[in-house]
Amino acid sequence: MYPGVEVINATVAGGAGINAKAVLKTRMLGGNPPDSFQVHAGQELIGTWVIAHRMEDLTWLFEEEGLLEAFPKGLIDLISTEEGIWTVPLNIHRSNLIWYIPENLKKWGVEVPTTWEEFLEIAPKLQEQGIIPLALGRNWTAQHLWESVALSVLGPEKWEALWEGGLSFTSPEMIKVWDLFGQILQYTNDDAPSLSWQQAVDLVVNGTAAFNVMGDWAAGYMTSTLGLEPEKDFGWAPSPGTQGIFMMLSDSFGLPIGAPHRENAIAWLKLVGSKEGQDAFNPLKGSISARVDSDLSKYNVYSQSAAADWRSNTIVGSLVHGVVANERFMDGFATVMEIFLASRNSQQAAMAAEAIAIQSGISK
Repeated sequence: MYPGVEVINATVAGGAGINAKAVLKTRMLGGNPPDSFQVHAGQELIGTWVIAHRMEDLTWLFEEEGLLEAFPKGLIDLISTEEGIWTVPLNIHRSNLIWYIPENLKKWGVEVPTTWEEFLEIAPKLQEQGIIPLALGRNWTAQHLWESVALSVLGPEKWEALWEGGLSFTSPEMIKVWDLFGQILQYTNDDAPSLSWQQAVDLVVNGTAAFNVMGDWAAGYMTSTLGLEPEKDFGWAPSPGTQGIFMMLSDSFGLPIGAPHRENAIAWLKLVGSKEGQDAFNPLKGSISARVDSDLSKYNVYSQSAAADWRSNTIVGSLVHGVVANERFMDGFATVMEIFLASRNSQQAAMAAEAIAIQSGISK
């Protein structure tokens, strides 16, 4: 559409954007902002760069492009404050999913667990056959697993209360979350700290492990990169204990104040928000369009099932992927996870999380 524009691909590798955020911080604070950058919709942007007055209000773009009608109201609320609308959502991802290879489960004589109690029952049977019950990667993938475990224990109302200051991080419910999480970790691979999320998925695909809890970018990886077919070659289900709940996140793009090529950045944002742009990108990524008028015929069977769940399930936001908490809490929680992975001390982890919640303004 814009053949005269050179796209400078300044992406920074690293799951959940852990490395990109550090580079972005240096550029934003150093007066050298990118024209646009990928950021998770919600507090990851609003609680960091919007409150620092480093982003342009995009309300005018939403009005001009008809985006106020194109996106669900709840999603627009997520990317807005009283002062404006701050980012253009490119997609909807689902966090709380468990992945497996149907043929392997049949061979091993196990079924997909619908609760973590069921998982803890079948895990020893898998280990007896030399199979890792649950594949895990480095720290952020442990946090990703943790949020699905927490959602199963708390349910959607208490999960949301946790981020609104209505449930203490040291409550009995949260101690139970850490206790259950510790039990589950006993059935993961020892080399997790050295593996990327893709390598953890590979353990499931090659039959070394039975299950992996990961977002639906795993579907994009298995279909686009590994050439597997959903339903036939790999299967999925809501992570144990979260049936009927859709834990969401959204990749989005904003417009920094002082963008050096502002006109081109606006053209990019228009493409990102368009039906054509979203329906070209998301089938490859494993995500679904954030728009209500998406052409589902362009999506595979996994994405069509995700779209149906998005419209019918209870929706909650992800912690790890920037929806419910600001970056100060997220950065601190990575340290809490390191402490817990080393100590397996639930009380200590809960108290550390509460301290970070107070520091970041979540708890009083």
